[in-house]
Amino acid sequence: MEITDVVCALCGCVCDDLVVEVEDNEVKKVKKGACSVGKSKLMGHGRIKSPAIRENGSLKECSYDDAIKKAAGILAAARRPLLYGWSSTVCEADKVGIELAEEIGAVIDNTASVCHGPSVLAIQDVGLPSCTLGEVKNRADLVIYWGANPTDAHANHMKRYSYISKGYWTAEGKKDKKLIVVDVRETKTAKVADVFIRIEQGKDFLVFSALRALLLGYEDVVPEEVGGVSKKDLLEAVRLMKEAKFGITFFGMGVTQSTGRHNNIVNAIQMTRAAHTHTKFSIMPMRGHYNVNGFNQVCTWETGYPFSVDLSRGYAWYNPGETSSTDLLVRRECDAALFIATDPGAHFPGESIRHLAKIPVIQIDPFANPTTEFADVVIPAAISGIESEGNVYRMDNIPIRLRKVVDTEYLPDEEILEKILEEVRAIREKEGE
Repeated sequence: MEITDVVCALCGCVCDDLVVEVEDNEVKKVKKGACSVGKSKLMGHGRIKSPAIRENGSLKECSYDDAIKKAAGILAAARRPLLYGWSSTVCEADKVGIELAEEIGAVIDNTASVCHGPSVLAIQDVGLPSCTLGEVKNRADLVIYWGANPTDAHANHMKRYSYISKGYWTAEGKKDKKLIVVDVRETKTAKVADVFIRIEQGKDFLVFSALRALLLGYEDVVPEEVGGVSKKDLLEAVRLMKEAKFGITFFGMGVTQSTGRHNNIVNAIQMTRAAHTHTKFSIMPMRGHYNVNGFNQVCTWETGYPFSVDLSRGYAWYNPGETSSTDLLVRRECDAALFIATDPGAHFPGESIRHLAKIPVIQIDPFANPTTEFADVVIPAAISGIESEGNVYRMDNIPIRLRKVVDTEYLPDEEILEKILEEVRAIREKEGE
């Protein structure tokens, strides 16, 4: 059976035009729409076969009920639990996770705290003059990638939404457009750019400031070189920005995680507003996981804050740097952790991992990874967008419904969390009696 309009649950592009071939309840072929990494996920690879509980240093297979009871017991007994991940699952699971965090007085955080958290902080400060990816596709004749390399990280982004895509007012695709890439090194994306601006590491803030000054007409205050970029190259970039009918800046972790952090993004947004004095210009973060944006949306609806929310006081407390997951672990505050749809074992600082090795860890994920190596409870889940459905938010804040294409015996994330929450409440009720 051929299934059309399948949604890819991989990166923030959330491509929704895939065509897959299903036979004997298995994806046999991805015929259209997916990049190589998205195709690999749809075709499937090494799954966690069964729930497991660590006994005497080794994981022993068990039933879902036993693993859920063990996980609930750990969380109910914890005084300072951490619930982290949430960016590679659906909004429905995120909502139950926040309810669980409220029940046990946990800190709930998602992967934004180690990637685009600075973007969220900047947007809270000064807003975001943004748009949808559909507008970019149909209108943008100037595309800027700053500290981002979509050729490797968001493989379909240029083809579907920006430089290569053909839109209503950009019918000739890249023939109608210009591409500027700003980065500290020549990436694959930079090699296809019309203009490549190489800047010095950590000097993004200075270059944004120089471009703002030039856009606002203060050419005399800009020195001959800023952040490793000549004034001539800056003036060329400004000329292209002024001449564009519709410009868009996509920025990545090369900006959010370099010196300046959220201040870089504030300055980038102000640069966009300076460009508004000449033409239509927008800006958008290149969000990584397919629903990292969705968790920020749901968490804000439920708690008033987008990530790093401490619910131990009985009300929401938000202070990134204090309530961020890595900071909590480095300070050794947490006495239990639940990780869902994430792999901190591969990405967190060494000091954080050393503390995780000393406390009970619960992992909910379809696939084995470095976190599995030290987790005390491992609960395999259905793969969202392939074996279960739900809502997610694309990088431009557009909600999209993931479809289910095959059946599975694995439980979806939402159901696993509901069962853990139900068991936690039963334990607390018993303790109260």
